[in-house]
Amino acid sequence: MNCSIGHHLITAHRPSGFTLIELMITIAIIGILASIALFAYQDYIIRAQVSEGVTLVSGPELALAEWTGGHPNFPNSGTPGNNTSLGLAAPGSISGSYVQSVAVINGGKIELTYGNKANAAIAGAANKCTLSPLTSSPGAIRWQVDSCGFNSRYLPQAWRP
Repeated sequence: MNCSIGHHLITAHRPSGFTLIELMITIAIIGILASIALFAYQDYIIRAQVSEGVTLVSGPELALAEWTGGHPNFPNSGTPGNNTSLGLAAPGSISGSYVQSVAVINGGKIELTYGNKANAAIAGAANKCTLSPLTSSPGAIRWQVDSCGFNSRYLPQAWRP
């Protein structure tokens, strides 16, 4: 007769899943990564809004380059009339979602004003950027930022001092 006695192995029961400490550390790491990503994204948004100005100044830059081909000096009236003397629209008409106006001012400088729809870091009347022309020969102009009412880290690389 065959008799078999069953043998049972006794093993320690180990709970499955994560401990509270492991979960807390994971949440802390995710929080740190999210805060870094949030600041990077905010900078990205501001730079995108500033870049709208880069696009809008291309018309006045071209008009001033053409002006220097037939005139010894840049327009010097210092009034918004410079826009019309160059064949451009009025300063408030050259605008976008974030740029309120683009005006050609005294000495061929271009003044960008960012409006209230822009991020608070660049918006407002005090936050203007002024670009000055640097000429080496007629029609060849390189643009330099003279002044900007906001942090230069938001400027495009080509405009940074």
